Amino acid sequence: MSEAPPAIHAAEVGDGDRRVVFLHGLFGQGKNFTQIAKALQPEFGSLLVDLPDHGRSAWTDGVDYVRMADAVAAFLRDGFAVSGPVHLVGHSMGGKVAMVLALRHPELIDRLVIVDIAPAFSEGSGQFEQLLGALASLDLTTLRRRGDADERLRESIPDPAVRLFLLQNLRAAGDHGYAWQAHLDLLRRDLPVIGGFPDLSEPPFDHPVLWVAGERSDYIRPEHEPEMRRLFPRTCEVTIKGAGHWVHSEQPAAFVSALRVFLGAA
Repeated sequence: MSEAPPAIHAAEVGDGDRRVVFLHGLFGQGKNFTQIAKALQPEFGSLLVDLPDHGRSAWTDGVDYVRMADAVAAFLRDGFAVSGPVHLVGHSMGGKVAMVLALRHPELIDRLVIVDIAPAFSEGSGQFEQLLGALASLDLTTLRRRGDADERLRESIPDPAVRLFLLQNLRAAGDHGYAWQAHLDLLRRDLPVIGGFPDLSEPPFDHPVLWVAGERSDYIRPEHEPEMRRLFPRTCEVTIKGAGHWVHSEQPAAFVSALRVFLGAA
């Protein structure tokens, strides 16, 4: 019998004195930030988290931002943040988890970085409805090799980089062929929850916050700014030129530069 996965799985990269935690977006994994974490060495030690229902973390019975944030907070409190507050970086869905975590557990977080997402309904979630629908249409029982999945998705997902990102979640399942490592059915069902943002009663997070937008993305809009600044009054915004929604993978050098400046500030 295989061992049950942990509630939260994470991997450490580097052992620098400054400590930063990365939270990935929908259908991502902590390892998506490996190259960013390596580029931040030697000053920074990084923790790459698999959020619930993703990667090597356990599956749940439903998406809930408060529950996810509290689970990550408990994990940090017992480990990576045991010696004091850490920096927190969250992209897309992970950015919403990061915002909720900072608001509910401010004692754990020093500086916060929110990447291409806002504390509001995400208009771009319709893109993920199409993408996850395409994945759900794959008959995994007929796959002989991973390349078969890539071939069958070319028409519905023409961008090879997006296909590669999504298919990182396809794993060999022994005699059973292939299976999704992420909880595809649940994530697809709960897309309206993922696209939203919870109504919280916590006071504003009064620490420095960097709000990173992709120049070619529309996930952050002018109408989002008042709520962002109400919840996070010490927010500064930067736009990464040439980047879409996946800022850290499309413009990694610019993204690392922005992190170094912000997280390294006195």
